[in-house]
Amino acid sequence: MLYIGVDLGTSAVKLLLMEGNGEIKKIVSKEYPLFFPHPGWSEQNPEDWWKQTLEGIKELTEDCDKSQVAGISFGGQMHGLVVLDENDAVIRPAILWNDGRTSKECDYLNNEIGKDKLSQYTANISFTGFTAPKILWMKNNEPENFNKIKKIMLPKDYIAYKLTGVHCTDVSDASGMLVFDVKNKCWSKEMCDICGIQEEQLAKIYESYETVGTLKEEVAAELSLPVSVKVAAGAGDNAAAAVGTGTVGDGMCNISLGTSGTIFISSKNFGVDKNNALHAFAHADGHYHLMGCMLSAASCNKWWMDDIIGTNNYSGEQKKIEKLGENNVFFLPYLMGERSPHNNPNARGTFIGLTMDSSRADMTQAVLEGVAFAIRDSFEVAKSLGIQIERTKICGGGAKSPLWKKIMANVLNIKVDVIESEEGPALGGAMLAAVACGEYKSVEEAASKLVKVVDTVEPDAELAAKYDEKYQKFVKIYPTVKDLFNEII
Repeated sequence: MLYIGVDLGTSAVKLLLMEGNGEIKKIVSKEYPLFFPHPGWSEQNPEDWWKQTLEGIKELTEDCDKSQVAGISFGGQMHGLVVLDENDAVIRPAILWNDGRTSKECDYLNNEIGKDKLSQYTANISFTGFTAPKILWMKNNEPENFNKIKKIMLPKDYIAYKLTGVHCTDVSDASGMLVFDVKNKCWSKEMCDICGIQEEQLAKIYESYETVGTLKEEVAAELSLPVSVKVAAGAGDNAAAAVGTGTVGDGMCNISLGTSGTIFISSKNFGVDKNNALHAFAHADGHYHLMGCMLSAASCNKWWMDDIIGTNNYSGEQKKIEKLGENNVFFLPYLMGERSPHNNPNARGTFIGLTMDSSRADMTQAVLEGVAFAIRDSFEVAKSLGIQIERTKICGGGAKSPLWKKIMANVLNIKVDVIESEEGPALGGAMLAAVACGEYKSVEEAASKLVKVVDTVEPDAELAAKYDEKYQKFVKIYPTVKDLFNEII
């Protein structure tokens, strides 16, 4: 049988067609626009997602036996606020994960409601990207729109709703809303009250691998697919990527170097760090995970290459880097503010340590190292909880760079495993669909049979020691300049 994975990203929807044995038959990508109506705001039109997903599925399945398509599932950009009225019409553009308009609402939640209460209700504190502060922003700034809300959704769940007619979400994506009781996997009544919403406006909750419904007749007809195609709930992009890299079960780790950067640690047990520096979320495998998220990762390198030095020869620039662990230029990768572990939307990208003999290669190297050091910030929090991590998988666009993988292995001083098929959330979505359709008994079984490690980057003891010394300097920079960020924004 065939399974479709839909990765609803920030710049495009990526669709993947997978056979039950894990063979990837075809991949299609469809772009859509991103809007910035005010500085720091980030929005998209949900109808653009739906239109491009439909077109993508048609193209994906045009050459296959459509009767063999058994299931569809998702990985999706998290935290985005999608609101529908009583007629199922989109009320306003979706407010995205990287939107920074909710500083006041986050301050209210963290300081007036209180971080301790938020952690008690949801296992997390408020970040500007989360959904609850966006709901409060609508309530405070667009009361007419707020009063029209009949359904509250996350981005991928809008696609599931359009496919099936079922108002659904999954536990991993819901975990990033700050309205969800992660430990007990249910909506938080207290948070609903704080946000001024009713539980009926929120979706029915499923495990990521559970079937929410089948294709609506008119959708099946348009796609020329059987109405029996099962649609599984899917997962937030990071949890779906973790499935696609085999980061399921207890004590597994995955690093994603995409537009944003994450370190993802799976666990059989629920746990929260005392400072809420890491997100404590439900996982797509039925258990839990901790996650540190930085808002700018591979996008830092893209900004540096494309916009600043003006080249698309990424590998050529990296070949000029010769002395790892000896760079005296440092870079804080906070181009969009920062989430884990600082939770500071006012943080900014910063070069420090420049001298007259600093080179273009030194600055390129500093960008790559700065992202790795910022990932280590979250890694250190996990270690402080007694979590022992000896190796990690790696995915995302940045993972295509051999140099960046070497830097990451030595900054973290752990083994970095490269997998055969690095297709991230789209592959994870297809695997979840296969589990929903009974092709595999569990997410862990699917991962163990389908995910193959093809290379491992080992840390070098001498280089790891040099990077440890550099990291100890890096961690002093942010506290030193933190107050200045508030003055220069």
